[in-house]
Amino acid sequence: MKLQYSLPVLLTWLLCTLPVLILTQTQLPASADELTSSDQTTSDIRPGLAQPYIVKKGDTLWDIANHFFRHPEKWLKIWEWNLYISNPDLIYPGNKIRFDARRKKTGELTTIRLQPSVRIEPVERLEAAIDPSLLITALKRKDFISPEAVKGVGYVLGSPDDHINYGTNDKVYLKFKSPVNPGSIFDVFRTGNPIRDPETGNVAGFLIHHLGQIEVTSQSHGVVRGRVVQSFEEIFRGDRLKPVRHINTRIVPNYPAHAVNGYVLYIRNDAAEASQYQIVGISLGLKDGMKAGTILSIHKAGRIIHDAISGKAVALPQERIGKLMVLRPQQNTSIALVTESTDPIDPGDSIRNQTRP
Repeated sequence: MKLQYSLPVLLTWLLCTLPVLILTQTQLPASADELTSSDQTTSDIRPGLAQPYIVKKGDTLWDIANHFFRHPEKWLKIWEWNLYISNPDLIYPGNKIRFDARRKKTGELTTIRLQPSVRIEPVERLEAAIDPSLLITALKRKDFISPEAVKGVGYVLGSPDDHINYGTNDKVYLKFKSPVNPGSIFDVFRTGNPIRDPETGNVAGFLIHHLGQIEVTSQSHGVVRGRVVQSFEEIFRGDRLKPVRHINTRIVPNYPAHAVNGYVLYIRNDAAEASQYQIVGISLGLKDGMKAGTILSIHKAGRIIHDAISGKAVALPQERIGKLMVLRPQQNTSIALVTESTDPIDPGDSIRNQTRP
């Protein structure tokens, strides 16, 4: 029976079982300028390039050809001269790329035996993935809203059957400050406690409770008809409306490009302290470069102790007590999830840059 093999498979098999006979001098050339063959000339190769070339993360054979050759379409030659690469689409950081003209003027034979090698590099550390259910739980039911937005864009006016509370699939009437389009969906919310800035005492915003979502169906004579498409709690007349907020669970960890300093504004559910996987509000927002996924470090102020030698009061330095991830940045503030904590976290604790792992 006659077996047929593709050229790359046959060459790979030969490399794994037999020494490779290469028409070359007794050693590989030290630079690309020394290469000569019927398929390449010194005019093809950029001068002064030392060998071997070590593949870096993100490299392709086209990129490497563009680096070595004046005409990157010669990438196929690189593959032909480095046949230990069984698939030209799969090269890895640490691979050594050499040039071997294979037809030198002297016609001497040199045997090269392929040997495995080990390349040691620092491990690339990534932030641990966050369970998407944590993000949905954190953002779906409660939120923090600025004082300017607390009145929303409209409110629940009533219903055709004169009920005073509403649930999923109930028809309702709505009033808006400006025209809206059928099919638009709005979050229904109720205002909670005001949150005061621990440094200035001013109201930084309000906690709000999400009650459900309403879809606009039509409007007539200034009154908008809607349908409750989702409800978490009973919805009443006068409950406020704001544009629907879509929860993105595909958050990519990132780090601020510049130094930031803020503090914890509040802890969800009026808790006195926070720990891992609890929700907090922080005083940093879009104006400070916050994005969904921004990783920050939490620090607690050091105690004031009495120096027994000098007799003076000494403030101990801040200590890192945890880490958080921004979930939803707003203009001046953000909602964040505590991803790590070694000590209880309190309102007023400092927030600043987290060192990259």
